[in-house]
Amino acid sequence: MSRLSLTFACVLGLFVAACDRSAPEEAQENGASAPTSGEIDRSMAGELMPASNLRDLEGRILNLGAVQGTPVLLNLWATWCAPCVKEMPLLDELAGDYEGRMRVITASQDMGGEEKVAGFFAQNQFEHLGSWMDPDAELSFALGDTVLPTTVLYNALGQEVWRVRGDYDWSSEEARTAIDEALRFE
Repeated sequence: MSRLSLTFACVLGLFVAACDRSAPEEAQENGASAPTSGEIDRSMAGELMPASNLRDLEGRILNLGAVQGTPVLLNLWATWCAPCVKEMPLLDELAGDYEGRMRVITASQDMGGEEKVAGFFAQNQFEHLGSWMDPDAELSFALGDTVLPTTVLYNALGQEVWRVRGDYDWSSEEARTAIDEALRFE
């Protein structure tokens, strides 16, 4: 087995540990994501944002390495992951509340084509989130031990401040305080 194949198999296993893909038509219930913490983790602070390319439903490309200059909250999610689906409206609201101060980028890890992502965005009519996709899971490889959802806050220099693995209440006072503390130094 090649090293790339082995790496891909390991990352795929981490995805499955977070959300069960056995019923892709419906989002899985939260019980499958028990191994994740849902807490702010600062152990990777200082790591650089991966320079991965994302593509949206209109075919536009976003190079994450080129978004420096403003803080970024990067969320990895999938349509088949119940905790991910639950977070999306909260992230949309967060993006609106922090518009101009922080950019919220949600990157779908769905590998089944853009139809599911397009349908999800059409159904939910998000006002502030772009329909970015990472169909080759490059971000999952680059971020390491990623489970879904995973959200990473980067400062304006593209350095990680903290991350959250698993379900998180982005409307909570804890979330807003952690973001405000990070943005205060920008």
